[in-house]
Amino acid sequence: MEQEIVDLFDKLAPLFVEYGLKFVGAIVILIVGFAVAKWLGKKVKKALFKFPHIDDTLAPVVGNVVKILVMVITLLAVLNQFGVQTTSIVAVLGAAGLAVGLALQGTLSNVASGVMLLIFRPFKAGDVVKVNGNVCVVDEVGLFLSKFKTPDNLNIYLPNSAIWGSEIQNFSENATRRNDIIIGISYSDDINKAFAASLDEVKKDARILSDPEPMVAVESLGDSSVNVMVRYWTATPDFFQTKLDMTKRLKERFDAEKISIPFPQRDVHVFQSKS
Repeated sequence: MEQEIVDLFDKLAPLFVEYGLKFVGAIVILIVGFAVAKWLGKKVKKALFKFPHIDDTLAPVVGNVVKILVMVITLLAVLNQFGVQTTSIVAVLGAAGLAVGLALQGTLSNVASGVMLLIFRPFKAGDVVKVNGNVCVVDEVGLFLSKFKTPDNLNIYLPNSAIWGSEIQNFSENATRRNDIIIGISYSDDINKAFAASLDEVKKDARILSDPEPMVAVESLGDSSVNVMVRYWTATPDFFQTKLDMTKRLKERFDAEKISIPFPQRDVHVFQSKS
């Protein structure tokens, strides 16, 4: 009996040694791999925060993706340590990933568009933009959808794919903006008098920049009026209010100067035919 136990031990000892070493090796690989995954994820996240053109929302996402990839590679290395054929597992994971990708095609499209928006940053929170036909203020840029606020305080939620695939106009990105005010005057009025009155009002407003120089010109000859264009530049934050104020002041100045702003009118000629 004792001899049988000794013989059994002699047979099992190499197996214990072999698989014991593999088990210890797997534990070491697991600990080191997970530690590297955590360290590399933090490093990538910290490095991305240093780039001013990359949104802060993107850095944690990329860091977590890198961390998960390293952890998956570590688990495959542990399985390979025990002789498991990882090639078949990788093939199964690839097929599963393809199936999930096809099932979530719309969602993944939004994620991809969100990443592009966060990388190229056509707008940021607080910017006034025109997107998908809506003029609104950017409230939040997310990974799946973005939130906007309209001037009348309504919230708009748009999927990122709809934003990235459409024209985006950013009204806040540049430091200065140009404004053109078109005012029609009568054909019988003095154009030079209208020009002088317009320039005088423009120069009175301290918000209007002197460089580029303001300009007044005839924009077009309309059916009922000579259309005078008043063009000037302002700092972007002053654009809208200056436009409202200047439109009012030009109307009041034209009234004071007896420069008429005609209503649309038609000349109708009636001809009588002789019977």
